[in-house]
Amino acid sequence: MTERDAPARAGIPEEARALHARVLALDAHADLVLPTTNPSYLAKDGTSKVSPERMREGGLDAVVLAIAVEPQRRNAEGFARAAAIAAEKLAAFRRIVDDHPDVVAATTPKEIEGARAEGRRALVLGFQNALILGTDPDAVVPWFEAGCRVFALTHMGHNDFADSSRPLYRPRKRAYEPTEEHGGLSPLGEAALDRIVAHGGLVDVSQLSRNATLQAIERTRRPIVATHSNVRAISDVTRNLSGEEIDAIARSGGVVHVSSFAPYLPRLGDPALMARVVATRREHGLPETFSYPFELYWEIEDVTARTAFLTAMRGLIRDLSVEDMLDHVDHLAERVGVDHIGVGNDFNHGTNVRGFRDATEAGHFTAGLMARGYGEDDIARIWSGNFLRALKAAQDGATV
Repeated sequence: MTERDAPARAGIPEEARALHARVLALDAHADLVLPTTNPSYLAKDGTSKVSPERMREGGLDAVVLAIAVEPQRRNAEGFARAAAIAAEKLAAFRRIVDDHPDVVAATTPKEIEGARAEGRRALVLGFQNALILGTDPDAVVPWFEAGCRVFALTHMGHNDFADSSRPLYRPRKRAYEPTEEHGGLSPLGEAALDRIVAHGGLVDVSQLSRNATLQAIERTRRPIVATHSNVRAISDVTRNLSGEEIDAIARSGGVVHVSSFAPYLPRLGDPALMARVVATRREHGLPETFSYPFELYWEIEDVTARTAFLTAMRGLIRDLSVEDMLDHVDHLAERVGVDHIGVGNDFNHGTNVRGFRDATEAGHFTAGLMARGYGEDDIARIWSGNFLRALKAAQDGATV
């Protein structure tokens, strides 16, 4: 039995296990873990859901680990804090590689594929939230030189570069930020995208507002990706992608990577669920109107109250499974085709779903795809082929 026979054997048909062992499995988005990471986001033992050990057990060959920074004040102090957190996460990435001889820091499709051929895991460095750059678009270049290859301009909340799909809630004002601050990209955001494209970086539009996403596609003229986004027609939260955005990503030659992150999956058209969401928000002193119903816990100042809200919201969506994730895959396949679908779980950021709670369970996703009629070639493209194609196109288009 080889190490790739290990992935989550229980409950997975032999045919699916064998196919999973044949394909290159790549997760396009997980967060880097620091000692300060909220334990509720991590595996039960308090470690990363995509640790090299879990990757090996689950037959996950590669993952894009993102240097993601949560909202900070948009002033000199906030920019400095964001940069410090990012530097700490870069150091954590390098420690993972240094401490695991079977792990490779990969920057090209060839290196990712080569690592798998050698029986090693590939880690690709990602970047999320231009708050790290302060107000200097040129500051993105050193991150490329440090090994980042996948770049997203926003996280939660607008920054000086672009509008976010999730405006911040201000507890003391009991109000959200405006839906848009820049009307999409700002001039700083356009300049940063120009630098990223020139260096062959892959642009990630997950977390961008609708207008910013469409403007990024138009400006880059390259295949772009959404590394961890689901379908808004199924789960109507601002964090997910509209049909217009999905179509534009596909026309660019890009890829939408479906996430197992539970808050991106519920069918919010369900009146009973929505009534429970509103009641839960009311119970925790939050407004009944919302931009993104399952979050806000970062923005509740009291830690005990924040944990209570998060626990209650998770209870509302506890029955979600990998089957809900596959519903989003099916929608995308029907709308834009298998060539524009990938996997990006958003591990280490929050709750995931039954059947795909961490990297050890990657084989369940393969089995689910097979059960829904996807063939081996389709599954290989969804797991990694489409991402690798987009990354290669971005790198082939570099001008510096």
